[in-house]
Amino acid sequence: MRRVLALLALSAALAASAQAAPGPEPKAPDWRQVDPQNALVIDTSKGRIIVEMAPDAAPLHVAQIKALARQHLYDGLSFFRVIDGFMDQTGDPMNTGEGASALPNLKAEFTFRRGAAMPFVQAAAPAAEVVGILGSLPVISLPDARMATSPDHAVAAWAAYCPGVAGMARDQDPDSANSQFFLMRAAYPTLEQRYTAWGKVVVGLDVVRAIQTGEPPPEPDHMSRVQVLADLPETARPKLYVIDVRGPAFGRLLAEVRQARGADFSVCDVDLPVIVR
Repeated sequence: MRRVLALLALSAALAASAQAAPGPEPKAPDWRQVDPQNALVIDTSKGRIIVEMAPDAAPLHVAQIKALARQHLYDGLSFFRVIDGFMDQTGDPMNTGEGASALPNLKAEFTFRRGAAMPFVQAAAPAAEVVGILGSLPVISLPDARMATSPDHAVAAWAAYCPGVAGMARDQDPDSANSQFFLMRAAYPTLEQRYTAWGKVVVGLDVVRAIQTGEPPPEPDHMSRVQVLADLPETARPKLYVIDVRGPAFGRLLAEVRQARGADFSVCDVDLPVIVR
């Protein structure tokens, strides 16, 4: 328990100290600024959620989410299916689970090809796979050694469905995702390689878990407005900084988490500090 409390304190200290420090904004090597073109701001009846989108993992889905946000399709829609210990589902123009946008359905992106140039940092290597983080997205992958024998010098990878991961809903057809999406309240590994993950909540996981539960909820919460961060007026646009998984501060944090969790370590145990300014 003391180790767990220590790693939580370290994570909080990393963010709090940077937030309190006067002068220049947080910089490399310990911090990176989230690209506002790849951040989705979801204002809800319970508060604000910000998802860092992952175009390296799901470029088609990220493009569609951004297009629908810019069409204002998501504004006012409810969280119509919310299961505690699982996820919050929304994005249906009918608010029933039966609707979709006018845009075409998407080809599944359950896995992607991870090349050496991607900013992936390994956290552990269980069995024949490696686990780590790509940007802010928890990822499971085949090991780097296989890149040398691969025609495209890349290996298969897929998102780990940890708390905060944003996934795309679909029906029985793997290529039927359209506008509906869900935000994970808890880890759910059975979704891996079966549903496309397109991002990770970096601000507002407490809001995700505060959304009213039910199928449908008796008084559903809703998304009042959904915007790409870059589209907010500059005076109202927060700057987001996430700990850079390639930097030394993250290395220390990861070591603390692994020591605290021991044999029970999961990539879902790694909580990335975030600064909002």
